Amino acid sequence: MMTVEKKDLGKVAVLYGGVSAEREVSIKSGTMVHAALMAQGIDAHLFDTQDKSVFDLKTEGFDRAFIALHGRFGEDGTLQGALELLGIPYTGSGVLASALAMNKVRTKQVWLQSGLATPLYRVLPRGADVDAVTDEIVAELGLPMFVKPPHEGSSLGAGKVNSANELKAACELAWRYDTHALIEQCIEGRELTCAVLGSGVDTLSLPIVEIKAPSGDYNFHNKYNGNDTVYDCPAQVSPELTIEIQRMISDAYRALGCSGWGRGDVLLRTSDNKPYLLEMNTSPGMTDHSLVPMAARTFGISYEELVVRILCDARLHVQRPVKD
Repeated sequence: MMTVEKKDLGKVAVLYGGVSAEREVSIKSGTMVHAALMAQGIDAHLFDTQDKSVFDLKTEGFDRAFIALHGRFGEDGTLQGALELLGIPYTGSGVLASALAMNKVRTKQVWLQSGLATPLYRVLPRGADVDAVTDEIVAELGLPMFVKPPHEGSSLGAGKVNSANELKAACELAWRYDTHALIEQCIEGRELTCAVLGSGVDTLSLPIVEIKAPSGDYNFHNKYNGNDTVYDCPAQVSPELTIEIQRMISDAYRALGCSGWGRGDVLLRTSDNKPYLLEMNTSPGMTDHSLVPMAARTFGISYEELVVRILCDARLHVQRPVKD
């Protein structure tokens, strides 16, 4: 639900670029968001947080911010905290929800406490003796497995482990991006994603997208640069299962305290059509290959309408003391 009128948006900063490993994707997202806002007559300006201090937002008179940053120092709560201090309303989730969702291990812990299904996992700190625990991990999680950095997105540093002797190299790749490696049970099935708009009980679930990547590998290239990945939107699942998955992702979104917008990823197990939550994205991609705009179009929301809707829901999440 929009909290302000389009005419009252004022001077808007599109925060993009940044310093994370996902800078390239963020530049594409931010450029498209900026163009869409400008086309709607909104006073929007690109603001690369790699080149400028976030504190310049105040001195330059910005009224609100559209966060088109992905990864650390943009999606992980750090930027959100700075904007709270500056008193500049921003899109998406607040500090705590952003930090939780960015940490895939903490996300899984919250979901498990909430009774939501997610693949079994182990975590190894950088430098751990992988050889010493490989047999134990294989016995616990089975093969194949997935290894990924807990704080990265866009499949950076992630890889599939098909045999025990591949685990060490996969952990070393993940450690190049993070201090820990998250090792997950492999759920054989269909890869689905569902976007959520809004907050609390007023959330709206967009149509589910099924991702069919070449050889089942939805890596960085197949996400953003290649044209061989097939997307079915809406996904070809039964109406009953569609409702179940949308409800599950909405529950996962609310369990983390997310708001504004986000996108949850699930695997639908082939053997019994049971969905398993993978992760929650609180600042999803907005490129020409991105999934939230795709789902919005299927629902009847244009790209331009989507970005304005998200921007109109920009807010501060930390309650200010009431002055006497």
